[in-house]
Amino acid sequence: MDAMLAKIKDRQWALADIDWDAPGAETITDEFRPKLKAFMADLCWIENVGARGFAALAKKAPTPTLAEIYRYFHAEEQRHANAELALMKRWGMLSDGEMPEPNINIRLAIQWLDKYSDDMPLSILGTVIPMLEVALDGALLKFLLEEVHDPVCHQVFEKINNDESRHIAVDFDVLNMIGNATSRRLAIQFVGNVASPGVIIGALMYAPLLNRMRNNIVGMGLEPERLYNAMKRFRQLGERAEFTRRVPTYQLLKFHSKMVINPNHPYHLLANTMVRLSDSYPDALLSPIPSWFKELTHEPAA
Repeated sequence: MDAMLAKIKDRQWALADIDWDAPGAETITDEFRPKLKAFMADLCWIENVGARGFAALAKKAPTPTLAEIYRYFHAEEQRHANAELALMKRWGMLSDGEMPEPNINIRLAIQWLDKYSDDMPLSILGTVIPMLEVALDGALLKFLLEEVHDPVCHQVFEKINNDESRHIAVDFDVLNMIGNATSRRLAIQFVGNVASPGVIIGALMYAPLLNRMRNNIVGMGLEPERLYNAMKRFRQLGERAEFTRRVPTYQLLKFHSKMVINPNHPYHLLANTMVRLSDSYPDALLSPIPSWFKELTHEPAA
């Protein structure tokens, strides 16, 4: 972890490192721009879901080094969101002062994180965050690089992908560390939290979030297998480690992922129904977008 922290500090970058006025923005056609805008808005807000998750993880890290790593990851996820906003601005998708709206399922995820994540144990949050990073970031970023031919976009996402590779390496190392606890301790933590309101509400939020992203990917013309392959990677990375498979939350998410990647599984009837129901979620029950939203900016900064 000390070596990883040193590498993280050495590989920091800023929006000011990118030439946002370089040629290539004209490769985005008027026909493609509305779909890409919706896609980028989702991607930007998913970065902020990750940022809020890492902020919570930093508070429960077992060592000062890991806590500092998580604080860097928190900042990096926010930087990714800012870079994606800068791309949207470059492509003429945002007017001055405009911020992209999160879809309802991302909004609910942020609301859940703000309310419950600081009280979630490392064994739960440390499993959910890697799944979201592997599945959503993995599927969405690869699609973007295939469909968008702006060189600046590729330059930005080369930096983002390098950051994400370090996030995933730490995520799965921590999962393996969690699994190295005694079976009794793992069982007590799991049983003590699995029926808590935070975990139950989190599960009700998590299922439609994944399916909405799956449906959005299909709507962009991408085969859902891209998301399925990314979710399989979660299982593959976990199985490589010696102790990860002993983490009950990992086994639960692995079981869930098997249902998600089977397009004929009846689970999708339930999950898509939850997506439709979430569209009718009363605005009055939504918390205001949190104050850290104001930290987002497309302006290059050192």
